Amino acid sequence: MKINRTVSISFVVLAILSISAHLVRAADDTAALYKTKCASCHAADGSGNTPVGKNLKIPDLTSADVQKKSDQVLADITEKGKGKMPPTKGITSEQAKQLVAHIRTLKK
Repeated sequence: MKINRTVSISFVVLAILSISAHLVRAADDTAALYKTKCASCHAADGSGNTPVGKNLKIPDLTSADVQKKSDQVLADITEKGKGKMPPTKGITSEQAKQLVAHIRTLKK
């Protein structure tokens, strides 16, 4: 009986570790996607403090004005573009939503 309990506990611990590793990989993947698709204009911190960002006067992603927009609005802008921002090439709708989640982590 004690062996079965130990095996059960071990299984639960392994499952938790596996899920945790998956979540860390997903966060790393989203950060990498932001870096390759967004940071050249929006900067790593979302401030827009890049030569392109300054030239185009892009909004600071950490600002209250951007952060108050709904996830769907930000995902649509990310995926389809708006104003001076072109559509983000090569991303799926799911990736656009992941990028929005990353943008939420940048808020001041």
